Amino acid sequence: MPQISESKWLTQAGWSNVPHLDEQARTELLSSIPPYLRAARTEGTPALGMGAIYPIPLEQVTCDPFAIPAFWKRGYGMDVGWDRTAALWLAQDPTDGTLYAYAEHYMGQQIPAVHALAIKARGEWMLGAIDPASRQRAQEAGRQLFVTYQTLGFNLINAINAVDAGLDEVWTRLSTGRLKIFTTLQNLQAEYRNYRREERGKDGRVVVVKKFDHVIDCLRYAVMTWPAIGKVKPVEHRHDAVFTVGDRRAGY
Repeated sequence: MPQISESKWLTQAGWSNVPHLDEQARTELLSSIPPYLRAARTEGTPALGMGAIYPIPLEQVTCDPFAIPAFWKRGYGMDVGWDRTAALWLAQDPTDGTLYAYAEHYMGQQIPAVHALAIKARGEWMLGAIDPASRQRAQEAGRQLFVTYQTLGFNLINAINAVDAGLDEVWTRLSTGRLKIFTTLQNLQAEYRNYRREERGKDGRVVVVKKFDHVIDCLRYAVMTWPAIGKVKPVEHRHDAVFTVGDRRAGY
C-alpha cells in the first residue's frame, strides 16, 4: 500500500482481493465488460478508455486450421478502398454456434476486378457484408464501389456498422470462446495486436484508432451481420446423367 504523503495512502484493489467471487462468477462478469474497461474494473487500474480493444492474448483465441464441413454456414465481411481492400471469411459450427475466421483477402492498390477474382474463387454463392461507406466511395469514374462489386457478380448487403455494439459483440464472443481465428490468418492477427483506443484532443476524448484496421473491421461486419449472411452452400443438382435400364418391364 504506497504512501502518497504523511497523511495519505493509496489502496488499489482488484478481483483477487474479493474471495467471494468464484471462477464462474468472474467468467460471467468478464464476458459482460467491454475490453477497454477490463483493467479498470478487474484490477483497479486508473486507465479508463485506453489500450487494446481486445486485450486477450492471441494464443487464447486462435486455433489450428481444419477442414470446414460442407454443412456449416459460411459468409464474409468486406472492407473496400484503394489503399487496402480486405475480406474475411467465417464459418459457424452448428453444434455450439462458435464462429471460426478461416480465410482472408488482403491487397492494396488494385482495381476491383483483381479483387473479384480472388474473393469469388472462395465461393461465388456466399453472401458478404460490406462496409456501408462503400456507397459513398468511388474508385473509377465516380462509380460507387458497392455498385461496382455487385456488377462483378458479388452477393452483397450493407453490414451493420454500429461500432460500439459491434466491438462489444466481438469481445463477448472472443472472451467466451465462441469466436476463433485460424493461426494462418497473419494479417488479421497483426491488426488484432495493434487495434486500440487512445485519447484525442484537449478534452481527452477516447476514440478507436482508425489505422491498420481493414480486416479487423471485416470481422466486426461479419459477426454483426451474421444472421443475414450465414448460409450453407447450396446442393448442386446435375441433370445430365444418363441411366441405362436393363429390363424395361422390371425397371432395372
